[in-house]
Amino acid sequence: MAAAARPGPGVEELVLLEKLLGLPKGSKYGVQGERKVPVLQTNNGPGLTGIMTIAGYLVKQAKKEQLLGSTAEEKAIVQQWLEYRVTQVDGSSSKEDTRIILKDLNIHLEDKVYLAGNIFTLADILMYYGLHHVMVDLTVQEKEKYLNVSRWFNHIQHYPGQNTEGCSSCGRICGPFLPH
Repeated sequence: MAAAARPGPGVEELVLLEKLLGLPKGSKYGVQGERKVPVLQTNNGPGLTGIMTIAGYLVKQAKKEQLLGSTAEEKAIVQQWLEYRVTQVDGSSSKEDTRIILKDLNIHLEDKVYLAGNIFTLADILMYYGLHHVMVDLTVQEKEKYLNVSRWFNHIQHYPGQNTEGCSSCGRICGPFLPH
């Protein structure tokens, strides 16, 4: 007997992003293709496809455009990190890929609080989602090796409004917008 199809992690992340943004529940999500690319059916025509496209749409629906950056430069930096998430993080398949990603991020975050500098953006949220499974499995020594990433991750999970209680799914301290 075949197992029931489960939505991809992208759909789970989008549902959690809706909650974080304070949007009402009820969006109709689906997936397409072998890679389970998320699709959002809107009332105004064809569906929106892809996690970054849908996430940007949700941010605008919630009237929280500041999460996309305020200046042209901030917007470009946010877009850069959203693309990095899709092309590098989502595409990583080996421990070596993961090591390179963590090394790149560690260098980038050396003098920054958030990915886009000193502002919390959609890039931080979606990168956090994408790296959550990696970060919770790192040893103490590995977390020390990637100290800037660990600091950033800890900062994001304790961002104002986030849950600091043990998570009901994993028992760890997680924000309420985390996929499991």
